[in-house]
Amino acid sequence: MDKPTIADKQPIPVELKAGETYAWCSCGNSSKQPFCDGSHKGTSFTPTVFTAEESKTAYMCMCKYTKNPGMCDGAHKKL
Repeated sequence: MDKPTIADKQPIPVELKAGETYAWCSCGNSSKQPFCDGSHKGTSFTPTVFTAEESKTAYMCMCKYTKNPGMCDGAHKKL
C-alpha cells in the first residue's frame, strides 16, 4: 500500500456549508489542500467525497493518516 504525503502535521480549519459537496485529498499532493485537485491520478489514492450535513467549522486532516477520512482524529501526534 502506498503511503500518503504528509501535507502538514496539524489540522486545518475549514468553513463547510450545509448541502455542499467536498472532495478531501487523501494522497497529500494536492495544491488545494485539504481538498483534491486531481494530483492522485496514477496512484492508488482516491479522494473522499462527502456532503456537509450542517454549516460549521471542521478541522480537516492534513497528515492524511486519520482513521476518519477528511476529519482530524489526532493521528498527526503520532507521526
